[in-house]
Amino acid sequence: MPSYQEDASVQKNRWWILVAVSMFTFMSTLDGSIVNIALPTISKDMKVPMNQAELIVSIYLMVVCACLLLFGKIGDSLGKIKVFRLGMLIFTIGSLLCGFNHSLGFLLFARVVQAVGASMTMATNTGIITEVFPMSERGRALGSIGAFVSLGSIAGPGLGGLILAQFSWPYIFWINVPVGILTMLFSQRLLPQDITLSKQKTDKLGFATFALFILTFFGGVFLGQERGFLTVIPLVLFALALVSFVGFILVEKKVKLPLITFSIFKNKIFTMSLLTATLIFSSNFFVNVIVPFYLQNARGLSPSYAGLLMMVFPFLMVVGSPLSGYLTDKIGPEILVLIGLTLLSVTQIMYMFMTIHTPIWFYVVATAIMGLGNSLFQSPNNTMVMSSVTRENLGVAGSMNSFARNLGMVIGIALATTILYDAMSSKMGERVTTYIAERPDVFIYGMKITFLGSFLLCLVALVLTALRIKRQGGLRHGK
Repeated sequence: MPSYQEDASVQKNRWWILVAVSMFTFMSTLDGSIVNIALPTISKDMKVPMNQAELIVSIYLMVVCACLLLFGKIGDSLGKIKVFRLGMLIFTIGSLLCGFNHSLGFLLFARVVQAVGASMTMATNTGIITEVFPMSERGRALGSIGAFVSLGSIAGPGLGGLILAQFSWPYIFWINVPVGILTMLFSQRLLPQDITLSKQKTDKLGFATFALFILTFFGGVFLGQERGFLTVIPLVLFALALVSFVGFILVEKKVKLPLITFSIFKNKIFTMSLLTATLIFSSNFFVNVIVPFYLQNARGLSPSYAGLLMMVFPFLMVVGSPLSGYLTDKIGPEILVLIGLTLLSVTQIMYMFMTIHTPIWFYVVATAIMGLGNSLFQSPNNTMVMSSVTRENLGVAGSMNSFARNLGMVIGIALATTILYDAMSSKMGERVTTYIAERPDVFIYGMKITFLGSFLLCLVALVLTALRIKRQGGLRHGK
């Protein structure tokens, strides 16, 4: 069977192909977080409470999670590059629709369209790079994709704030349209035709049960925040989620070509690295959800100033990621992951002590430490995930890595908002599902409890990683 490594024109353009794939990877990941900074503005503009505005972020991540594994399999069957190109088009159309300020319902529909396109690109990007790059360069190429994913997931609020400083909130979505068109033209010239097509049947029943589980479970969480978790609709959704999850497990064990091959989870390094990534992306989204409301509503800062302050995070990621990659090659990933998780835990403690009177420099220092901690954690952890599996499982590992990140983001939103609203409700003595303008103390109380939850996530990730490394005999290079 021919391969891209034997195609001279593909090899000549392989780094440009990486640029094209990385650009869209950054955009699709960015859109999971860029909306956070605009939520207070959108909430006021559409006259909807904070918990309903959060659906604009969560619906995107829920649909991405639901569709990732499906499009990974379709890419293997019909062609990864074909699916990637179609995903770029759908994502760009969805971005255009998101900017039309008709109603919350229309915006949520447009976000679903966006998410379908994003999941098509996320499910296939790692596989494309794996096929295009020779083994000797594959680590660097996959590391670059991982860096763009990490950067996109945390740079959103900062970039969104800068856009809001000059334009109205629809431009947060419309900025994707010209960039998307340029990337599609760029990719049309560079991306080759698919040559690896398995033409295998897709596990449609597995996808249906898995998607139903994701949508009903998180739908129950977000509706439960508003109506109460023990009311009829959330309880029905949780019951459906349980039934669909059990159904998914049964289907996957019976079908010949399942969406998830459960045997891969016997690899402890792979499984623990994925679990740690899920916990840390959840913790990151605690920050992405809470900090925009802290800076804009509680502290009264403008979206542009708040966005500028939140750019500290991606700036430290940009500075720290190359250093982290270099150190990974020199001393191995384990010690870097441990240091990164320790710094992230320290940051959450610092956030717990913030009030409306805390000096801005304290927030900047805490956020800088968090950016450095993330850069020390993300790149080595990606290396551990991708290096722990055999060559034939690289595609599966990449798809599961993307799924773990996006699942972490959705869990982060669900947990952060649930803890925040419950703590605020406890402080007020009545149900609270939005920011109360005349009571910043209620929000600050809820924020402290929420960051305690975020700290516990980081602590669990740190302890699990330390125990795993200890069992494997310590910190050895190349392990």
